[in-house]
Amino acid sequence: MAKKVVATLQKGEGRTYTKVIKAVKSPKTGAYVFKEEMVHNDLLKEALK
Repeated sequence: MAKKVVATLQKGEGRTYTKVIKAVKSPKTGAYVFKEEMVHNDLLKEALK
């Protein structure tokens, strides 16, 4: 299934998006959790703040 997603993102407008992976500290346990999201390149700086 992942191959289909990657193949779809390589064509056309899929290149205008970036996958962002953030390490976020959980307030309950104090452990770090990784949060993934697809962000448009124009909004990339806002997503990393």
